[in-house]
Amino acid sequence: MGTTLPPATIPLVRLSTDTFTNATSQHATEVEPDSYSWGQTIITSFQVARISGGGGADIGYAISNDGGSTWQNGLLPGLTTFQGGGTNSAVSDTAVIYDAAHGVWLISSLPISAANIQIVVSRSTDGGAAWSNPIVIANGAHLDKDWITCDNTPTSSFYGNCYVEWDDNGNGNLIWMSTSTDGGLTWSVPATPGAHGLGGVPLVQPNGKVIVPFLGNGIQAFSSANGGATWSGLVTVAPVNDHQVAGGLRSDALPSAAMDSGGNVDVVWQDCSFRANCRSNDLVMSTSADGATWSAPARIPMDATNSTVDHFIPGLGIDPATGGATAHLGLTYYYYPQANCTASTCTLYVGFISSVDGGATWSSPTPLAGPTSLGWLPSTFSGQMVADYIATSFANGKAYGFFAVANVKSGNTFDEAIYATQSGFDLLAAQGHYGSAGEKPQAFAKTSRPLIGTPKKIR
Repeated sequence: MGTTLPPATIPLVRLSTDTFTNATSQHATEVEPDSYSWGQTIITSFQVARISGGGGADIGYAISNDGGSTWQNGLLPGLTTFQGGGTNSAVSDTAVIYDAAHGVWLISSLPISAANIQIVVSRSTDGGAAWSNPIVIANGAHLDKDWITCDNTPTSSFYGNCYVEWDDNGNGNLIWMSTSTDGGLTWSVPATPGAHGLGGVPLVQPNGKVIVPFLGNGIQAFSSANGGATWSGLVTVAPVNDHQVAGGLRSDALPSAAMDSGGNVDVVWQDCSFRANCRSNDLVMSTSADGATWSAPARIPMDATNSTVDHFIPGLGIDPATGGATAHLGLTYYYYPQANCTASTCTLYVGFISSVDGGATWSSPTPLAGPTSLGWLPSTFSGQMVADYIATSFANGKAYGFFAVANVKSGNTFDEAIYATQSGFDLLAAQGHYGSAGEKPQAFAKTSRPLIGTPKKIR
């Protein structure tokens, strides 16, 4: 018997719409948002007009300058032939950050052409109103899955350094890093820690140490304590036991990571270790104060371990004004009420759960959107798509989730766009905190999922 869950009743705001008409894209689609907030400004970036073979026609963005009350949107110039004079046929894998030292917003992305793939950043010096043409960091035939962060602590020795991560799919998913010290105008020669994987999420502690969790041979991490001059300290956070999400939906165990005000790093990923016979995924979390020692994976208690619910594609955010035992965590995610479903019967939902005590206890989960039929989603080379990752950011103490929602198609035209929670979540007002994220992990149901020696791409 399936699990009965309450309907989604939270007001949402649609942030953007795909208005492209190019023949290579599936219209109207928007997928895979990242987000970042600084003061009253929140920016989310995402793919627009998804192309089946990889990427979209452009990278879109939505910006709020009043803490999530109102939104404007736009498209980045110079990335593709479809917008602003670019030369590439698609672009993918966007992430956004603010560089406080230089007063610059940066959006990284992955422009794709038949002969080359680039790692680039687009810059805004006016709070996100206008954006530069892309600045190229790296070129290659098989580059994939970039991410970006900046050191925003004035007392750090490396205040103003920004760091971009990506992997080389043609070289066993070898991970590369590059550093900028001038607001993204120029970038260092790429360096590698020798790690293999994808989905790295670099984060900078208040002391300037950069910690990069990623999906490799399980969840792993490496770091730099010298401003990106060298990278080392490869450690294993935990093995990964990933239930294959049903219905042909594109989903991976990519980690979502965030840091609190004290520099504690939390990493969340989908994992079936707590379920008998790996029948569905929970979302699990591990925490580290230094990037070297990590807590045992702890199940986030959204429902009973014998439920039929499958949880996946997490987007973790932490209120940057909070930390330690009083850190406020917001987690947006997708789920199926019934894990054992088919392409025609699976129903996709978006949910949200929160903690106001650093993950020791969690609120009751809140459904945000759904049900969505998989037939309403655009196709890719690896399944129907909403995202490889989504996001949560805080402004004025409230959590805002960013995610793709699809409605029923009109003929061959999709209706998939990026949405956010309209008013945000006041975590202190959340009711029904229950359970403990400190449960002892059960024995893994299968071996950890390797990437070394089995290169893959996710763009």
